[in-house]
Amino acid sequence: MARGPGAVPMMCAMTLLAALLDGGLDDPEAIRVGDTAMSGPELLGAAVVVADQIAERPSEGPVAVLAEPTARTLVAMVGAVLAGVPVVPVPPDVGPGERAHVLADSGASLWIGERPPEITLPVRKVDLNRRSGEAAREVPHDGPALVLYTSGTTGAPKGVLLSKAAMGAGLDGLFDAWEWTAEDTLGHGLPLFHVHGLVLGVFGALRVGSRLVHVGRPKPASYAAAVREHGASLLFGVPTIWSRVAADPDAAAALRPARLLVSGSAPLPVGVFEQLREHTGQAPVERYGMSETMITVSVRADGERRPGWVGVPVRGFETRLASDDEETEGELLPHDGESIGELQVRGAGLFEGYLGRPDATAETWTRDGWFRTGDAAVIDEGGYHRIVGRRSVDLIKTGGYRVGAGEIETALLEHAGISEAAVVGEPDDDLGQRIVAHVVLAGEPVDPEEVIAFVADRLSAHKRPREVRVVDALPRNAMGKVQKARL
Repeated sequence: MARGPGAVPMMCAMTLLAALLDGGLDDPEAIRVGDTAMSGPELLGAAVVVADQIAERPSEGPVAVLAEPTARTLVAMVGAVLAGVPVVPVPPDVGPGERAHVLADSGASLWIGERPPEITLPVRKVDLNRRSGEAAREVPHDGPALVLYTSGTTGAPKGVLLSKAAMGAGLDGLFDAWEWTAEDTLGHGLPLFHVHGLVLGVFGALRVGSRLVHVGRPKPASYAAAVREHGASLLFGVPTIWSRVAADPDAAAALRPARLLVSGSAPLPVGVFEQLREHTGQAPVERYGMSETMITVSVRADGERRPGWVGVPVRGFETRLASDDEETEGELLPHDGESIGELQVRGAGLFEGYLGRPDATAETWTRDGWFRTGDAAVIDEGGYHRIVGRRSVDLIKTGGYRVGAGEIETALLEHAGISEAAVVGEPDDDLGQRIVAHVVLAGEPVDPEEVIAFVADRLSAHKRPREVRVVDALPRNAMGKVQKARL
């Protein structure tokens, strides 16, 4: 790949597919995606064919993979890793305009998967029944292995460059935190174009050697089947999935044999947390991370599970809070469970930069080498983290106070008449910003003034919404995150 100006020099090579290449996952049912099952050797044999096709592509550059939740996608991703060529996972439901931007910006030289009508790149399709006579091995390369595109909420999507070394370091930290071993079976239904579903949910299993069950569409019944029929012991989901599971007591009860339920990508409502605890017999584990950082903070398998808190730094990572007030900007804040600041992280699992965006890359780093997440958080005396939200939209400055939208949303979700809530700050001549709550009703209409008083009774008066707007649904992206810019 011709490295963009935002990239950094290559690091030492490492093996991402350790357990797979060592002959693990040899059970014929070890890897299941939907109705397709295969063993590790079968996956490798098909992936070597793809690696050979990639090596023969007409020009350098990454390969784009149509990231459908299928076994063919797994084979294509593994083939790219074996070939030592960066892979660009392309969401299957992305529009033609954004797809064109991703392909042009990444410099993709090959498309793997079914061809959308407007694609002009050379195309290769994956044949699950083809095998190569060549021995499987990873080409020694540790430049970018993945180019993951951000959601583009602050402009055109940017390509996040993740190396195998970064992914391996992040995964090894999670193996430690979650006591994740080859004895586990991982089950989930997450998209294969994000860190959670692809790096953790595919490469994590292939690195540690745990069996993998991708359920396709993430429905409560399919999660229950992953446990009941395939013995899933470790389940990944986002709050949207877990809220649907919690609302289905029978499906939730079927998850009791699983040893760990992991939630991430967005805050898990307290009510859903408590329902899962009641129906499954265990509280879920919450975690925090970004495309740029892997998973930096998580509740440990043997740690305390508190609703709304995402745990402690994963092995290999450090965190700190920095003030963003004009008068004290950059000053480090105490870990007292109250002080809100920007969460900054450092560690071996961080990205190399944004493809071709040296200025954007430089803006994300402090002078002393910490990555600026852009998220507002608090850290308590024991090192537990609570994410308030994005500084740009979730840190509201109203009447001289700094208020986190997440705290208000949690209070709103305690109201029996509200099923979903999103809080934003809007310009106000008197307050600077006024707090506005967008809510989805659970059933009967609610009185906005009563909702405002409900929040004021639970939080400080200055944290109450000044306006409550009822909406049919909150706009969300593929990972279930509320897109507040659209509100």
